[in-house]
Amino acid sequence: MLLLSVAMLLLTCSSASNVVPFSLASVEASLDSLSVADMGRVFARSEEAHRHSMTEITKSLTIENAIGMVQKTQPANIPGLEEVVSLVNGGGLVKTNLKGAKKKPGYSGIDGARNLLNDMIYESLSKYDAEIAKCTEFYSTQCALMEVARGAIAAANFVAANSRALILDAQGNINKCEVAIPETKLELKDHNQKCKNELNKLNTRLKIVMGDIAVMTMILKMTDCEKKFTQMKKMVMLRCQNECTKRHSVSFNHENLQQTVSQLQSPVAEKLMAETFRDMFDNNAPVQSVQLMQVDNEGYQKPLVNKTKFNNPPVPVTKVPGNPCTDPDLGAPSAADKRAAKCTIKKSPQCYKLQSRFLAIQGGIADERDSLLEQISNLESDCTEQRNTLETSIENDNSLLSSSQTKLAQATEKESTAGEEARQVAKQNEGYNADLVKQMKTCSTNYIQFETELCALKKIRGELYKMKGGGHSAFFQDCEVSKWDPEECTKVCAGGSQKLTRNVLAPSKGGTKCLPLAAVKSCNNHPCPVNCRLHQWGGWSKCSAKCGGGVTQRLRDVKLAMKYNGKPCGATSQAKACNAAACELDCELGEWTKWTKCSKDCDGGTKKRQKFINSPAQGAGQCAGEWSAERLEYKPCNMKTCKVTEGRKVLACNTTMDVTLLIDECPKTGKDGFKAQVETAKNLIDAYSGPGVTSVANFAVIKYCGPRTWSGVSKCEGKSKKKVDTEALCRVKVVQHFSEDAKKTKTLLTGLEFAKGTKLVALALLAAKAELSLGRKTAQSVVVAFMDGSPLSFRKTGLAARSVRKAARLLWVVVAKFAPLKDVKTWATRRWQENLVKVSSAKKLGKSLIANRIIANICPSGKQKVEFARKK
Repeated sequence: MLLLSVAMLLLTCSSASNVVPFSLASVEASLDSLSVADMGRVFARSEEAHRHSMTEITKSLTIENAIGMVQKTQPANIPGLEEVVSLVNGGGLVKTNLKGAKKKPGYSGIDGARNLLNDMIYESLSKYDAEIAKCTEFYSTQCALMEVARGAIAAANFVAANSRALILDAQGNINKCEVAIPETKLELKDHNQKCKNELNKLNTRLKIVMGDIAVMTMILKMTDCEKKFTQMKKMVMLRCQNECTKRHSVSFNHENLQQTVSQLQSPVAEKLMAETFRDMFDNNAPVQSVQLMQVDNEGYQKPLVNKTKFNNPPVPVTKVPGNPCTDPDLGAPSAADKRAAKCTIKKSPQCYKLQSRFLAIQGGIADERDSLLEQISNLESDCTEQRNTLETSIENDNSLLSSSQTKLAQATEKESTAGEEARQVAKQNEGYNADLVKQMKTCSTNYIQFETELCALKKIRGELYKMKGGGHSAFFQDCEVSKWDPEECTKVCAGGSQKLTRNVLAPSKGGTKCLPLAAVKSCNNHPCPVNCRLHQWGGWSKCSAKCGGGVTQRLRDVKLAMKYNGKPCGATSQAKACNAAACELDCELGEWTKWTKCSKDCDGGTKKRQKFINSPAQGAGQCAGEWSAERLEYKPCNMKTCKVTEGRKVLACNTTMDVTLLIDECPKTGKDGFKAQVETAKNLIDAYSGPGVTSVANFAVIKYCGPRTWSGVSKCEGKSKKKVDTEALCRVKVVQHFSEDAKKTKTLLTGLEFAKGTKLVALALLAAKAELSLGRKTAQSVVVAFMDGSPLSFRKTGLAARSVRKAARLLWVVVAKFAPLKDVKTWATRRWQENLVKVSSAKKLGKSLIANRIIANICPSGKQKVEFARKK
């Protein structure tokens, strides 16, 4: 409708006497507002618009105006034109703009005039047809240029927009890095200083402890019973309490020994000195001293000689004074003095007994040394790991800062270039559009001019045919042709060529001849599509939050923007969550499981239930430990007393088991304690034989003790370069490997003898672990360790116990009076209440009741397999 209204406005013929019956001035504003598509319709000049224009011109066109139009538009030298005009005016000349027109022969009849007019109409139609072809060609070419410009502008804008995103991303990374780098550097500095201080403290403590170990080594060498000295001395040992600190200390009247002891500096050594000698003091014992004799290496003792000189002159006889030596304590501290000084005195211990105390102190200090070395190693490892993490973070931030600054410069330059390119192309496009509008006006003017000319010629021809006369027909018909029928374009884009053909719809009968039926025009002048091409993804940006969930993104630049309906670009940015761990979120626990079966058939067992973790703690959140009351609950069960079947001495165990017995060869309670151990071990073996027992149990027996002197202990601890016989020197021996012969096992136990020495419990446990490899896969493995007293090294014992617990159940049988129960509870398999049998005295140890308690713990009579926890 817009096109028709514009055409109507352009083509309205004026009724005035003007030669050109229309004006474009009034419609230029409307033409300027047309879209490119509307312009295309104007350029194409449809058949409908052509007919409408011709109809409107013809309605108001008079013969006079038609003649004037022809005389103005046609060349003045066309032969016969004046005769035609004269003929139309009745044989006379009308007023025309042609001056000096003369009659010329050849066209005196109507047929001649008709032929001339037909030729002129054909010429006008040809020019009109050519004008349409030229205008449509211009429109196609110009629109293609404008499409190229629009595509270039859109691509430049896309590049600029993507560059702006890169700029913002780079600026964001730069801002984050400029804040994060100083913070991390300060954190690294504080961390290094803290680690240095902590390591200095630990190394200082270690240096003191190492010094104490050297001192204790001197003491052990000094008091080594296998070494010989050329001296004999009465040694008295004092134990005093400080009234202010309430701490006890031990001192000796042996000058060299006391001087060496006084060199001990660490609090651990001081504590061990006080606690280790505590059991050697008895306030009710009589105050006395015992001579401690030590001889030299040659095996003889030099006599003490008192030589009297008999050549002295006699002295005057002097009156004997009264006896002042009436002190009942014979010069020793009185009871009042001892009470005032909080000191006690005891006779000098035997050499081996004194040596064992010093060995225990040396073992405790060595444990402290090993613990400090482990702490230092762990601290150094943690500090190194954290330092590497912080340094890596700083390095990454510096790298990100540098790359972001480079990307910022590149993206800024690219944005500027793309913006300038878009502006320049926009100016070109404005020129293309102006040319298109201008040409559209020209083409519209030409169209109307040719159509007006056609109207005038046809008007004259019509008037000519109205004349009556003989020799001619009043009917005539111009040639009618169809619309152009285009063939396939030679190219799909970037300008091809296309053949056009049309057919004759109605042949000429007295009218104008047919226009050409073939033509060639350009086609598909629009540019070919250009697909988008992108660079590789850049690195991920710094996370927006350290914890609690942040966002990180990465971008990629555009190599070539999409143009002319090409394949568009894929995503140029990607984002993902980072540091999702909550800054502080406690773990989430599941529901309680069902209660398990009772762990024992009698003597008080337990059922347990536990909670598992549904979602772990995040960040600094807390989570209850696996063995805490929040996640693990026990309740008592089968609290009835165990009843032994008639005819049996101990409970029967009908479970296939491999049992390793660790026998303490040097118990604190002496021979009685050793015999009680052996008796309990025999009772334990009896539980796996006799009436009602169908399963087969295998037993292994390992006896353990340790050297009595420092020279032996040091070799067993690996300080000797020579090969050490652990059985002969360290006194840890596998008496029997796994065997099902119960009688033989009991016989071997009977043949064991009590000995004196230290307790290398760790070596015994490791020997038991090695023995477990000989056990059966189908049998439950249990290690029953007897211990009467304290091990030489608590730390090594704990490490060895942890290793054994990974392969077997570890149950301890200890005499409570001398056992370090607090430590034993950590050495036993969980739950320690069912893997620790405490005996109040050696006398009770040998009773069958103890064996029954052991069997009740490790061997339920039911078919269920007893589960036990293995601590790592």
